[in-house]
Amino acid sequence: MRLVTASLATLLLTGCGGVAAAPRSATPLTSTTPIPVPESSPVAPAADVRIPTDPAKLAAALKQTTPRLHAALDAWDKSSEPSKQLQLLALHQQRAYRTMARSSKLATATIARLPQALRAEARDSVTAVSKLLSMAHPITAAQRGKLKFVDPLPAKRLRGHMVAAEKRFGVDWQVLAAIILVETKFGRITSSSSTGAQGPMQFMPGTWKAYGMGGDVHDARDAIMAAANYLKATGAPRDYRKAIWHYNHDTRYVDAVLAHAAAIERDPEVYYAYYNWQVFVLSSKGDVRMTGPGK
Repeated sequence: MRLVTASLATLLLTGCGGVAAAPRSATPLTSTTPIPVPESSPVAPAADVRIPTDPAKLAAALKQTTPRLHAALDAWDKSSEPSKQLQLLALHQQRAYRTMARSSKLATATIARLPQALRAEARDSVTAVSKLLSMAHPITAAQRGKLKFVDPLPAKRLRGHMVAAEKRFGVDWQVLAAIILVETKFGRITSSSSTGAQGPMQFMPGTWKAYGMGGDVHDARDAIMAAANYLKATGAPRDYRKAIWHYNHDTRYVDAVLAHAAAIERDPEVYYAYYNWQVFVLSSKGDVRMTGPGK
């Protein structure tokens, strides 16, 4: 029994491209190299500022944006709404990774120009979204108009639900975070999938009945607990690849989830950066941003 028949991930873009992901460790990894904040701290880039396609210029942009984003994350009370400045920095990083997604050559050349402290996060993020982009297909304006969005629960609260699920079922909270990122951008998307999958973790009704433990499929805590329950039943934590494949029968999806999870595992602050990523959809004319500053 699979949890998601046609994930919203096949419609919605998270934003990056094709280089090899760092392997996921069996034990938590912690970033020990501080990310230097640039001395120059201009106003955050505008939501629609042009992203460079030259590797040197793109690397220079990321060397400005990513350290400033992490500094903003350090200063943010994760129980409250993020500032517009923080959201713009996260959006700029996300759009930069999406630009890298379109070209493995650009991604490789750009990452090679980044400081060592920034490379792994960029590589894992770009790899994850590259896999998801390969699954995506355009949707029409009419379909876009039917999509529904809400503000997600506070980042700290969501993480608390994931940590509680890890304690109960033994499934790494980083994997749960990667799945809710891929499926609904931490609950921003409230629409059901075209096949009827529902809620922040996108359960099919039959699977929810079996693993939802009597909860509400649209409640984030209940959905996260049910996802951990399902993943444990299908092989986690012993075999995450097998368990995630049961969640969605596509190896690209498995690779994407594990790459995002590896980035969070290496540096838990990346979870909060991902939390501030926005929803994009693919149209016949290109990408359309659906949430975030100005929407």
